[in-house]
Amino acid sequence: MNDIIMHDVIILGSGPAGLTAALYCARANKKTLVLGGATLGGQTAGIAKLENYPGFMGSGTELSEFMKKQAETFGAEIVFETATNISGDAEGGFNITCTNGRHYVGRTVIIATGASPRKLEIQGARELMGKGVSYCATCDGFFYYGKDVIVMGGGNSALNDALYLADVAKSVKIVYRKGAFTRAEAVLRNRVAERENIECLFNTDLAKIMAGPDDRLTVTTTAGDEIITDGLFVAIGHEANTDYLSEEIARDNMGRLAPDALPTGMYVAGDVESGIKMQIATAVGTGCTAAMDAIAYLNSKQ
Repeated sequence: MNDIIMHDVIILGSGPAGLTAALYCARANKKTLVLGGATLGGQTAGIAKLENYPGFMGSGTELSEFMKKQAETFGAEIVFETATNISGDAEGGFNITCTNGRHYVGRTVIIATGASPRKLEIQGARELMGKGVSYCATCDGFFYYGKDVIVMGGGNSALNDALYLADVAKSVKIVYRKGAFTRAEAVLRNRVAERENIECLFNTDLAKIMAGPDDRLTVTTTAGDEIITDGLFVAIGHEANTDYLSEEIARDNMGRLAPDALPTGMYVAGDVESGIKMQIATAVGTGCTAAMDAIAYLNSKQ
């Protein structure tokens, strides 16, 4: 076990919300530790071309690196470990256990662990994950150069994935269970409509996936139609990363947390917070709010 050091603030997650909170807490001269999970940036790191965050144009990885360095400039410590359990309280300190067995203690905790892609629960989806079924176009798109792929979903994430894959794959089919992309931004809808190698299959849902000939997939729709494809990219929403929290902490149907339902000294920011839009700009704002609330609480105890 490592030597236990009491931190003023421990932030779980290194996405835009967590890194913003780290910046504010460190600048307030609070001993700040970020447990950044497996990789820097969370979902932001998977954005190849970031266009809707004011004042920045580039990749999600570039933005994450910049935010990390800025927080570190003011003294925030960032380590890439993942929390598996939180116990204790603000009076005696929140005790956090990580996957590597290390323990950390904080006077306050900011939950900014974000969300993960919702898994497709149909026949064959789990068995073929990593064998033709993917949840990350920017991670796996390279393997489908010159091939045929399907994107399942109808929101911004699905259309962004389709546009990214259209630059790599021979053809892209977007399968969406509704009759129009009502949830996606107009600029993305227009770009999809302009791409000759993207085909939209509306009012279509999938029933099962099977391994087909030549390492391809046979995808069957609920109407009984079969589509032969090389890969299926799933973008059907997200679920909050909150499994490590005790059952006493209330969650909504997406696993997200309401700020006013949390124990004293515990705060939430970013995609894991209930009732907010899942956008980088929103995550930054909630990270700022959570940090300022934590700072005010710590100052009240001095």
